Amino acid sequence: MARRTEPQNGRTTTAAAGLRGLLGHGQYWFACLFTLGWAGIVCGGLFFQFVEWEYPCPLCIVQRMFMMLAYLGAAYIVRQGLTGRLERADCMTGWGLSLVACVAGAFAAWRQTMLHILPGDKGYGSAVFGLHLYVWAWILFEASVLAIGVVLCFAHATTRLDLPNGRARRLIGSGVLWFAGVVIAVNVVAVFFEEGLHWFLPDNPTRYELLYDVGILG
Repeated sequence: MARRTEPQNGRTTTAAAGLRGLLGHGQYWFACLFTLGWAGIVCGGLFFQFVEWEYPCPLCIVQRMFMMLAYLGAAYIVRQGLTGRLERADCMTGWGLSLVACVAGAFAAWRQTMLHILPGDKGYGSAVFGLHLYVWAWILFEASVLAIGVVLCFAHATTRLDLPNGRARRLIGSGVLWFAGVVIAVNVVAVFFEEGLHWFLPDNPTRYELLYDVGILG
């Protein structure tokens, strides 16, 4: 006489669904953290620019661009999660964009590091805990590549993330997206002021060219 296995199968299905839901929520919250982290790092660069009066060079700007592109990939996942439905394709797309940005950003940071690696070279800009900002950028880009690789290992298990009553989560996600957008807008304005009405940013900028181009200064 055959055994009845429906209850066990039902429990297995429920457990699997619970695990997929947990992984889906993990993808959403890690995407929020990833976006906030990189946006905060960009804000650190803005602090040195506007408070310490250290003008970012072209390679610094390129690294900022890849930082923002990296968190835009994670922000895409957050945005999709706010709709109440997060598919594995959303996670793969978002993390794929972040991965490309981090690899490219790591190369830009490595390039700037190599420019100042000779003995006696004091580097460009201030140092934080003994390392210049572009060296920290290199380390953080590489660490992000590793983190994204780990997260992608579990992205295949994400099927759907429902937020029917998750008001707090939606508010946090919306706040993260707004903060990320403001950081991008501030950087666009900052680069425009520094570059002015020119095609290229100076290799060693020492002023906000736009203020001189329109006659406010100089």
